[in-house]
Amino acid sequence: MAEIEVSVEISAPVDKVWDVISDIDNEPKFWKGTKEIRNISKNGNIVNREITIVFRDQKCMQEVRLQPKEKIEVVFTKGIIDGSKIITLTGKDEKTILSAKWDIKLTGMMGMFTGMIKKHIESGTIQALQKIKEEIER
Repeated sequence: MAEIEVSVEISAPVDKVWDVISDIDNEPKFWKGTKEIRNISKNGNIVNREITIVFRDQKCMQEVRLQPKEKIEVVFTKGIIDGSKIITLTGKDEKTILSAKWDIKLTGMMGMFTGMIKKHIESGTIQALQKIKEEIER
């Protein structure tokens, strides 16, 4: 498994950060590895969706659980990626720590390339959190 943890401090309260990150249909705007999203179903705070990732236009199924103003848990349920991405918010005065933690591996024959893609995903995560920070702070 590839484990990646990245955080950024944003000069805004949790509510403002949550408003941006909880719009999960907007994910391709910030996360360059996500090409497109198609929602399948929604039941309360749980969304089942299909995403197309940039890596060979592969499709993955995800279950996304939103815990308002605390975290977004994304579990890959089918496709080339197995594992999870958890985004958490921690309030600190008028600032928010936005963190992303990946625990994933590539499935099947692609599993041997998990280590190689770790740096790519880490770089994409740093860029995504920075884009979110810039969007909120402008």
